[in-house]
Parts: sequence; C-alpha cells; structure tokens
Amino acid sequence: MTRQQVLDLYFLDARHKLIEIAAFLDRAERATGKEDFRLKSFRTALTKLDGKKRHKAKAVLLAFSDPTMEPVAKAASKGASGAYHPQISLIGADKPHFKPARRKSA
Repeated sequence: MTRQQVLDLYFLDARHKLIEIAAFLDRAERATGKEDFRLKSFRTALTKLDGKKRHKAKAVLLAFSDPTMEPVAKAASKGASGAYHPQISLIGADKPHFKPARRKSA
C-alpha cells in the first residue's frame, strides 16, 4: 500500500482518535487531585509517538506493560487497570491499588 493510500484510508480515523486523546488530557488536567500511575504511563506512552522510529505501536504497548518476569502470587484486584503499577506486588489482594471512578448516569 502506498503512503497516499494509507493516508486516504486511515487519516480521518487517526485524527479523530488524536482529538479524543487531547480532550481526555484536557479533562484530566482540569480535574482536581494527584496524577496516578495510569496518567503517568499514558504520558510516557505519548513520548513513544515522537520521531521517525519504527514500531511505535509496540513501544506504546510496552509503556503500559508490566516489565517484570515473575508472576504475582495473588492479584491485587479483580479488574485490570490498563497500566503497570510498580507497587502492585506490595499491595495485598484485600487492598486494591485504585478504585475506578463511578460514572454518573444520565
């Protein structure tokens, strides 16, 4: 596929997703409270998109991934957080490392 064909096919979708990311960051920066590990991982992942290096998708995925090789004995929560938390192995299963915010129903 030529570069022109890739742009013709995927540009508008990628543009939409980039605007969504910008809106997410605007909301997160306006919100009160401290940044947690997920937002830090998100910002790290964004740096992987800069430049002309290849394999950007892999680099972004690895920015969110657990770099350790040993499995944890017991999960700290029932759900995935979407980003690696370096303290997860120190947190007991009865003390989850984060609580997802509940969305207000419309």
